[in-house]
Amino acid sequence: MHRFLKTTRQGSLQSAFKGIKDRLLKDGARSVSSQGSGKENLFPSREDFPSRHIGPRDHDIVKMLDLLGYKSLDQLTNEAVPKTIQFKGLMNITEPLSEYELIERAREIAEKNQTWRSYIGMGYHNCCVPHTIMRNMFENPGWTTQYTPYQPEVAQGRLEGLLNYQTMVSDLTGLDVANASLLDEGTAAAEALSLCHRHNKRKKFVVSERIHPQTLSVVTTRLDALGLDVLVLPDVREADFEQRDISAVLLQCPDTRGLVYDYSSLAATAQEHGTLVVVATDLLAMALLRPPAECGAALAVGTSQRLGVPLGYGGPHAGFFAAEHALVRLMPGRMVGVTRDATGRDAYRLALQTREQHIRRDKATSNICTAQALLANISAMYGVYHGPQGLRDIATRVHNATLVLDHGIRKRGHKQSNEVFFDTLHVVPSSSHDAAAIKARAQEKQINLRYFDDGAVGVALDETTTMQDVDDLLWIFDSQKIDEVLKDDDVTSKSVVKGPFRRTSPYLTHPVFNMHHSETRIVRYMKRLENKDISLVHSMIPLGSCTMKLNSTTEMMPCSFKHFTDIHPFAPLEQCEGYHKLFQELAHDLCAITGYDRVSFQPNSGAQGEYAGLRTIKRYHEFRGDTGRNICLIPVSAHGTNPASAHMAGMRVCAIRVTPSGGIDMAHLKDMVEEHSKNISCLMLTYPSTYGVFEEGAADVCELVHKHGGQVYLDGANMNAQVGLCRPGDYGSDVSHLNLHKTFCIPHGGGGPGMGPIGVKAHLAPFLPSHPVVDPLADLGDEAHSFGSVSAAPFGSSAILPISWAYIKMMGPKGLRRATQVAILNANYMSKKLDGHYKTLYKGERGLVAHEFIIDIRDMKKTANIEPGDIAKRLMDYGFHAPTMSWPVAGTLMIEPTESEDLQELDRFCEALISIRKEIKEIEDGTMDKRINPLKMAPHTQEVVISEEWNRPYSREQAAFPATFVKGETKIWPTVGRIDDQYGDKHLVCTCPPVLDDF
Repeated sequence: MHRFLKTTRQGSLQSAFKGIKDRLLKDGARSVSSQGSGKENLFPSREDFPSRHIGPRDHDIVKMLDLLGYKSLDQLTNEAVPKTIQFKGLMNITEPLSEYELIERAREIAEKNQTWRSYIGMGYHNCCVPHTIMRNMFENPGWTTQYTPYQPEVAQGRLEGLLNYQTMVSDLTGLDVANASLLDEGTAAAEALSLCHRHNKRKKFVVSERIHPQTLSVVTTRLDALGLDVLVLPDVREADFEQRDISAVLLQCPDTRGLVYDYSSLAATAQEHGTLVVVATDLLAMALLRPPAECGAALAVGTSQRLGVPLGYGGPHAGFFAAEHALVRLMPGRMVGVTRDATGRDAYRLALQTREQHIRRDKATSNICTAQALLANISAMYGVYHGPQGLRDIATRVHNATLVLDHGIRKRGHKQSNEVFFDTLHVVPSSSHDAAAIKARAQEKQINLRYFDDGAVGVALDETTTMQDVDDLLWIFDSQKIDEVLKDDDVTSKSVVKGPFRRTSPYLTHPVFNMHHSETRIVRYMKRLENKDISLVHSMIPLGSCTMKLNSTTEMMPCSFKHFTDIHPFAPLEQCEGYHKLFQELAHDLCAITGYDRVSFQPNSGAQGEYAGLRTIKRYHEFRGDTGRNICLIPVSAHGTNPASAHMAGMRVCAIRVTPSGGIDMAHLKDMVEEHSKNISCLMLTYPSTYGVFEEGAADVCELVHKHGGQVYLDGANMNAQVGLCRPGDYGSDVSHLNLHKTFCIPHGGGGPGMGPIGVKAHLAPFLPSHPVVDPLADLGDEAHSFGSVSAAPFGSSAILPISWAYIKMMGPKGLRRATQVAILNANYMSKKLDGHYKTLYKGERGLVAHEFIIDIRDMKKTANIEPGDIAKRLMDYGFHAPTMSWPVAGTLMIEPTESEDLQELDRFCEALISIRKEIKEIEDGTMDKRINPLKMAPHTQEVVISEEWNRPYSREQAAFPATFVKGETKIWPTVGRIDDQYGDKHLVCTCPPVLDDF
């Protein structure tokens, strides 16, 4: 180096050094080779993110390709993907950022948001998220990366947490049962009214206009599609219940203006005439107020956001849903129940799973696929941490601060409309001059209030409100300072705890809510539950159709940034520039990936995206005058939510057969298209097919449907096989939802959160979802003709969108394409590796699968009495979660490895399946009993294996350590034996059971 610098004759030492650096880092090389020169590489570049995200190393990829008989990834995917739909160019996405560059860019965008103090309310409140819950649950991959607990033996931790959630909601509302969460308050209200219709078959609904406007919009949108009548009344007491034609009445208490009122006589009148009463309420208020059940409500809905979940510009937050026991079997969504395992011990599982949309299709109770399990667990842990007295203390502080503010405002001469309230005031300023001054003063203090069209001002306090905040609010209303206000004796005379609305019944009496109030106890409790579950921190989760890939730490970090977490969804747009910059960039990239022209981020689950896409299509036809187009063509191989979504959208489902090879039966499709030509609304196509293959005729299918005036909805659940290789918008699709919690790295969170934005071609853009508070279609002006709202928040679960944004920004166009190619490689490698032991049910014309494949177990039922569930339970003994069972084909397992799993993990899983196949062979040969064998008795708990009594015809070692790799690594023990599903459904218990002596 010294000699080099001495010989430099031109420029400074700095420019000479720069020349060396530029040559060393030329073309972004990972390192500069100096073989044979003996020179040291001074500036090796940072490791690129794609190499962190994609599991197999380059030499592994060569080995895997060699097994399949291909020389390159390009050769493999050119064979797998039909030539007619291949995308040959590079996606118009910026070159990749490093992980450190990404975090700096994320901070830069986040800080464009302004974190004003928001007292807007409307169902969204700031809260104090306990740091121990934030660190140990919200930011912990052991909690965020599990799948929906369909395999309960390795999901007892999150199931217990969700049972706590159900118990908390049931206790606070006073109702008998609650489910394990819904998507948000608006959709929970819509689901409640749909349940009422299923219950009494009536088609008329009365809704109070004093519910939150976003809830009203979601409810009217949902019921309109089903042909149900909604009557919105200022005073629901005006409803004529005597006609006995009203299915349900929907109230809000406290209402959207904050008024607490007595609706018990209304409820009694409604019930007398067969009308159900649904009440949207506030869980924190229920710590002080009489609960809905004691006032005559049959159902209660709302959001648990203010119980420990950040605002996040609207989500994700868990919606709650509670009902009286008579309605339990009609309840939508998932519900955790108590059952017993093979040894007779209490265990948890999802109850009444036959209601699931995958089983009942268009007859399902709803199309809910993703709930909000992670957020429900956070709220439940908030309840466990604070306990009943802690919640009451928080509610009391909020209420008392509101009493002080109310007193000061009224002393100033303003009118406060709510005679009884919990945390929200509705202020009518004494003059228009005062109204303008109030808004100006609020802006000076950087405080957001709610401004009504008639000049009134709403103020909703929360857990974070301090006495200084109250002082600032009093100043905004030109009132006395808090010290002066508190001199009056009657400040608390209007407290709800002194009047007839006060709560007298107990809640959260179960020991779990009364024994974990120190941080030591809560941390150990959270860790104990976490350790009962298999998640991606343990091993691969090879669920077909679910794409359980890496959720990197760098992608997750921005979700905790204050400038993303602390933004109210109805804050003025000028305070949310960071979020909208992120929306703009993510929408651009998703359009580049899919070939669509516009994206709506409102749908907050994949199933919600399906519904939104179908409603967009339906509105498009209606606007064009084609009101008779209501037929939705769906191949029987489609995702299970598709028929349920079509039914909810008001369409009639027409099933299309598939061929023995798994493809769409084109002859049958042509017959159906011609038969229903004038009435076809759309065709729902899952691509690659749910059977795990790229069908050759996708473009032909789209062309055929378009020829007859229909639109094509392409289910985006399998986009992980398409990114960079083909684009739905190019080969004929008009709209798709995109499972950001699959292809684009948002973690599943034990069954939620999810995001299901939809991409559309330009002609459908004016018909996308709107919102009554913040309209996502505002830029279209008079050209917008939306069908309505699908979610409570205008941009869905905004707080998790940075995850997908970060993934795309760090992968870049080449990295994204390579990820897809490796996903296809991994699936084909595993299929080949298992060949000879298991039959892959469907392959494409060239003998290849897409990113997932189905292995056929059906013959083993005949030869060994073994079913997919037996293999699923036995895999737990090897430390693995099972693949998708018996769907989309009964008696099979669908496997999707994703690109994030490396060769060693793929081989371990294949070894486990091959070992299990040998055990099945022993049963077939008669050397192992058909009833008592390692599969039928699986999973094997530690308690069973080390018990003194062991009378099984196989060894303890075979039971617990069936493969060498299980012995050599930390053993994952299932904490319960095989679950008894039938017992659980016959003895339905959906709240916390009594504590056992060994608790």
